[in-house]
Amino acid sequence: MDIIDEKPEKTILLLGNEAITRGALEAGIDVATAYPGTPSSEIADAFSAIAKYLKKKGEKPSFYFEYSINEKVALEVAAAASFSGLRALTCMKHVGLNVASDAFMTYLYVGCRGGHIIITADDPYCHSSQNEQDNRYFALFGSAPMLEPTTPQEAKEMARLGFEISEELHSPILLRTTTRLNHARGAVNLKKLKKSRGKGHFEKSPMLVTTPAVARARHPELLKMMERAEKISEKSPFNEIVAIGKTSKIGIVTSGVSFNYVKEAVEDLRVDAKILKLGMTNPLPRKMCGKLIKACEQIIIVEELEPFLENQFKAMAYDMESSVKIFGKSTGHFSRLYEYNPDIVTDALSKILKVKNPISKPIDYKIKLPSRPPTLCPGCPHRATYFAVKKVAPKETIYPTDIGCYTLGKAPPLEMADLLLCMGSNAGTACGLAVSTDQKIISFMGDSTFFHSGIPPIIDAVHHKRDVVITVLDNRTTAMTGHQPHPGTDFDGMGNPAKKILVEEVVKGCGVEHIEVTNPSDIKGTAEAFKRALDFKGPAVVVSKAPCILLENRAKRKAGKKIPTYTIDQEKCKQCNICIGKFGCPAFYYGENGTVHIDEQQCNGCGDCVQICPFDAISEKEEK
Repeated sequence: MDIIDEKPEKTILLLGNEAITRGALEAGIDVATAYPGTPSSEIADAFSAIAKYLKKKGEKPSFYFEYSINEKVALEVAAAASFSGLRALTCMKHVGLNVASDAFMTYLYVGCRGGHIIITADDPYCHSSQNEQDNRYFALFGSAPMLEPTTPQEAKEMARLGFEISEELHSPILLRTTTRLNHARGAVNLKKLKKSRGKGHFEKSPMLVTTPAVARARHPELLKMMERAEKISEKSPFNEIVAIGKTSKIGIVTSGVSFNYVKEAVEDLRVDAKILKLGMTNPLPRKMCGKLIKACEQIIIVEELEPFLENQFKAMAYDMESSVKIFGKSTGHFSRLYEYNPDIVTDALSKILKVKNPISKPIDYKIKLPSRPPTLCPGCPHRATYFAVKKVAPKETIYPTDIGCYTLGKAPPLEMADLLLCMGSNAGTACGLAVSTDQKIISFMGDSTFFHSGIPPIIDAVHHKRDVVITVLDNRTTAMTGHQPHPGTDFDGMGNPAKKILVEEVVKGCGVEHIEVTNPSDIKGTAEAFKRALDFKGPAVVVSKAPCILLENRAKRKAGKKIPTYTIDQEKCKQCNICIGKFGCPAFYYGENGTVHIDEQQCNGCGDCVQICPFDAISEKEEK
């Protein structure tokens, strides 16, 4: 495993997320926690893989790692480690910081002892998210020092040195990344792995108990900490002015991956400019920024999403009574939407600087490629559950859903998703709909989501006697983000045996009286279970329990078992279109004259299609 086996001073190719893990190891990380979420998942997955790898070699990992039940708990576990003098890291995707923010905001008041890096992985363009919020504002909101890397190498260094900054300031710090950085691969120069501290010691202090009196005393200290942080920002090697060409009155301010696009664009346009590359973006190095403002006639701010830097530079220029012209989002040259790329940045700079853009626009060949949205895998148990529900649910039934693979049930032909806000919102919105309408309501959440934030709204449904059916799609893993464990699995992130929590037992403890546990592979039995749940007056929970087909087939291959394949008897097939038009399994396809066939390369051998065919035209293929 190169990430830990290669010798110091070697240069290896790492994913941005892997580079962050390596940086933490070089800093002597003691405790790492996470709730998996793209684009941050590989940071945690790397810790998990390293722990298992070392155990397999007979070595004890120097750090403790866990996939926590949610981001708030992940932050609290790591904060406690920091209070004990250990170095801690917590990673999550951007919306995860919303979940953790209750602890995060007060944590900044009390500060930390051991260094603590909190990674927020933002997702411009919503590649795998329900919004593209700009979490740099959490740094302003909470007064948190913040770093933003440009490359995997810089991400590694920021993770390594971030612990030192955190300990110097006695404050947790944000390491803000974006999808393009998280999932980029780059050359990373390795340094020596530092020995972890092992066990810490918690020193009691009344200032850790945030009563109003303590909070009032701590808030001034937080502001003083940010003043010290600004001095660090002024001297930080992550903040620098990169001069391109001769002396210029043109300044460009940027951070994160946008710096790469700016540098490339300036070189392509052959313009002279002073580029202020900001790696520590909260607090800003105001003196350095002020020097740039004084030295320039024009300043262009290049940053994805919100005008975080732009607004601060405008305020500084105003305070300095500067006449510098600032270009950015407010002048209409850059968008607050989506990701940037070299073409977007080059085009904007060419218009602002009034120079010819040497990059020709791509030729429009007027070829419309078919849309290829993500879909549920062939053999996914969620598809069978949805098909069973549609057999018994009234036409006007509302389907609140949640975040996971099963969200893909929104697409035709299943169309089993009507409302989604955030993790755990399925059951909460189901309760609200029960108050607001007489329509039947069947909500869906995954098992990982159930443990993350699905339990409180179920309790709400029980307490208020809501007439809803809440479905837990228990495929025994956190599937969408890479099959990470959760409390419903019998092992943890370190690969150790763990107590397995059964969804149905938790639901029973919440007071639910009508509980159905069904195997979605039995489509008829699953439909009957949902019919009984719909007929029950009050909250009912259906646990649709079957492993993710990818995990099931992986286990079969390891055991040397055959994965069956299926075929269609063309003489029996009446081309009724149920398999494609209603069940929607992507392993089916149309052949000549409307005939229907099964692609053996895609088929995962679940056999559900045998049950849905009304003409018994589908059967397991005999091996010759």
